Amino acid sequence: MKSGKTTLYFSDGGPHNTEATLEKVQETVLEENIQYVVVATGGKTLHQAAHLFQKEMASGLTLVGVTLQAGTWKEYGEPNWDVLEEARSLGAKVLTCTHSLMGSVESAVMKKFGGLPPAELIAYTYYTFSQGTKVAVEVTLSAVDAGIIPAGVDAVGVGGSGEGADTALLLHTVSTVDFFDLKIREVLCKPR
Repeated sequence: MKSGKTTLYFSDGGPHNTEATLEKVQETVLEENIQYVVVATGGKTLHQAAHLFQKEMASGLTLVGVTLQAGTWKEYGEPNWDVLEEARSLGAKVLTCTHSLMGSVESAVMKKFGGLPPAELIAYTYYTFSQGTKVAVEVTLSAVDAGIIPAGVDAVGVGGSGEGADTALLLHTVSTVDFFDLKIREVLCKPR
């Protein structure tokens, strides 16, 4: 058991916590020798993380930005591709895919016929911790499912409440088909 670790709690969620969240992630990456960081992004958060983690990426860190899936762009807006391309030029990877917990075929069934599919029940349970908790888990699952990061390693997943980042979790990674083997090892930061 490691002692002396602290969780950073924000008085509220939102993009104004992004800088402090990413700094907490960087601290953990350096202390724990983490090789994978996955952030939810529309562009800005990945861009900010790519600038902050340049040295770590040069030493082997894989930084992945997961955008909203294309099917939700009409409702929430398309990612900023220019900003994402700049983050790519710094060494980050970008992934757009179906979300494992919300936005799958189960969501279409719920929309058409009602009820709450099991994956969305899990998502809403994570919301009781914070919206970013659900997002941090989901983007990490997506990165493993896409083969960008491996299963069975420790990685940091970063999410937020709408825009920006306010939640970071140290996770032991799995693919979606092994979801119940996922472990949240540490809560690095989150809104209260």
